Amino acid sequence: MTIRIGDVAPDFTAETTEGKIQFHEWIGDQWAILFSHPKDFTPVCTTELGYMARLKPEFDKRNTKIVGLSVDPVSDHNAWATDIEETQGHAVNYPMIGDADLTVAKLYDMIHPNASGGQRSAADNATVRSVFIIGPDKKVKAMFVYPMSSGRNFDEVLRLLDSIQLNAKHTVATPVNWKPGEDVIIPTSVSDEDAKKKYPQGFKTLKPYLRLVAQPK
Repeated sequence: MTIRIGDVAPDFTAETTEGKIQFHEWIGDQWAILFSHPKDFTPVCTTELGYMARLKPEFDKRNTKIVGLSVDPVSDHNAWATDIEETQGHAVNYPMIGDADLTVAKLYDMIHPNASGGQRSAADNATVRSVFIIGPDKKVKAMFVYPMSSGRNFDEVLRLLDSIQLNAKHTVATPVNWKPGEDVIIPTSVSDEDAKKKYPQGFKTLKPYLRLVAQPK
């Protein structure tokens, strides 16, 4: 099953470090970040899980839940969490999905559909290094896939979430390297006449198709 932006995120039931969840029910009317790992007790992922624990208050402010996944059992996750807190200075404060049978990894097209569970190395699961941003409508809004050797930039995930949520609320686009508080783009689907009504304070026209306006509150 190939996952594309705009698709409904596959629903599933799974055991986590915080009990059993049904994914869509767990999301509820909030946003969600699902980020996955190829193996417990791996170095790059250890740093990532600790950083996400540090960032969790920022996601909370944005009405967004975060959940990790690793293709190992929940019992291993609990042991790994001790190492994460010790080395990264932040205790894991969000659920971690146990996916030893690769069910979720296959649902989200993160691993070959014929892969089997059991004793597998991180290299066997190298493709399970993904991030999915999912909206309250349970649709996939964005995806990242990283190689095993490169730590993910979760500050960028947060920035992208801000952009997507801004678009959902105000129907604007964000330019290259945009940061919250900076000017945004009026989509070409909005006429100048409608833009003048929507933005009485005015906007800047660089080209008929490129119009900038202060970020809506």
